[in-house]
Amino acid sequence: QDHIFGLSWESRKMAAKNKHQELPPPGPENMYDTRPTFRNKFKPMKAKKIIEDVLHEKLRDQKYSVELAAQMTREIAEDCKTKLKELNLQRYKFVVQVVFGEQRGEGVKMGCRCFWDQDCDNFATATFMNDSLFCVAAAWGVYLS
Repeated sequence: QDHIFGLSWESRKMAAKNKHQELPPPGPENMYDTRPTFRNKFKPMKAKKIIEDVLHEKLRDQKYSVELAAQMTREIAEDCKTKLKELNLQRYKFVVQVVFGEQRGEGVKMGCRCFWDQDCDNFATATFMNDSLFCVAAAWGVYLS
């Protein structure tokens, strides 16, 4: 029951009826979303496209340089995060990791483990390579419930 001003809703209704007044219905209940709607979910394919676009834009004409590696890594991560935020997915936090290295014909293996809610959280990755360098970017979208 709604106990506003010490009276239940029914008591307030009876008091208003006796005075020939109409009372507004009680206000809406507090709602707290613990899951995103389908429209507001992190979509890996959209995120992958964003990451691929950033990688191509930043790296298409680049040659590997030790001096620029740290700066390029930060710029790519920031650009990916900024563009993911532009999707306006409420209550999502984004984590972006970028691995940038010289192409020397050697293999690189990456792994990741996470504890998350598989219904709400997701990730996307993209890779860019040319004759001089390689870059792998991963983005995680984590819903704050």
